[in-house]
Amino acid sequence: MHHDTGAQMTRRQFGALTASVVASVTFAEACGGTEASAADDGRIAARPKTGTRTTAERGSHALGLGEGRDATLQIPASASDAPVPLLLLLHGANGGAAGILRRLGKAADDAGLAVLAPDSRGRTWDAVEGSYGRDVVFLNRALERVFDTVAVDPRRIAVGGFSDGASYAVSLGLINGDLFGKIAAFSPGFIVPRQPHGRPRIFISHGTEDQILPFDQCGKQIASDLKRLQYDVTFRDFRGGHDIPPDIAAAGMRWLAEPAG
Repeated sequence: MHHDTGAQMTRRQFGALTASVVASVTFAEACGGTEASAADDGRIAARPKTGTRTTAERGSHALGLGEGRDATLQIPASASDAPVPLLLLLHGANGGAAGILRRLGKAADDAGLAVLAPDSRGRTWDAVEGSYGRDVVFLNRALERVFDTVAVDPRRIAVGGFSDGASYAVSLGLINGDLFGKIAAFSPGFIVPRQPHGRPRIFISHGTEDQILPFDQCGKQIASDLKRLQYDVTFRDFRGGHDIPPDIAAAGMRWLAEPAG
């Protein structure tokens, strides 16, 4: 069974990221091991549209884009006709949209965030198992559907996730920083690099007693390396394991809801 483990990104690979090199890379084995392929660039083409009115109902509902593995859209109760901030929220390995939404509880709704929570096409996200591909295609479809039915504030579009979803969120967020102004990574394990775009701001949290993705080799190291690359990084550690404590979830959602500006 696949567990929510990944691999630490090496300094050499961060150098490749900085130089905008798209190449096949091999990750260190501090948190497991995986290999990235240069077959796909991880780019998302969907963009919010001007003049869109929110026709989607308040609350949560399925988008109806796939049988079994779909995507859930959650519109906050406080939403008005004004454009809302949007979070693309990614679950951990062997999980789904319902699980990650339960894990966050009311934090996103309390912060006034609209949330798009897709299901991965397989047991985890494509790049975690090797290369970008069918998940990027599905995320693009789901975002296009949301941008057609929800008035989204283009200055407040973010990507976030937990565990494997956090690793995927950081990876996609750096690649698509011209779409995502912010990234929220709750207990990430590694980064699958491609050519970066934009300069997104980044929130990372990690439990100091995490037995699945070790604190020092994963979240703390990722935050340190991204800071060295001059990204704006907010790092929150907490005493605990592989989790998103309620106060960390609330702080992360409030941070995401603020303008990226």
